[in-house]
Amino acid sequence: MDLRSDLPGQLRRYVRDGRISVMRGARLLLLDHVAQAFEPGRRYPETAVNEILKGIYDDHAALRRYLADEDLLSRTPDGTYWRSGGTVPLG
Repeated sequence: MDLRSDLPGQLRRYVRDGRISVMRGARLLLLDHVAQAFEPGRRYPETAVNEILKGIYDDHAALRRYLADEDLLSRTPDGTYWRSGGTVPLG
């Protein structure tokens, strides 16, 4: 996911060089935008989730936890993730 494209104006100040630089201030809006990197209905192994998130934020494990805490991603005990919330663009 490249945060340089299609980023809402209010979030641009939290992103540098296509990566989240600061999480506080617009955390839920940023997380909602990150959740859009995951296709609704698709299942992802934890390694795939980590690879996506590593390109977005330095602490990918914390970002994964934030997404789960906000019910944007859900997880099975064996480490399979799926998108369970967030905005879905109409198109």
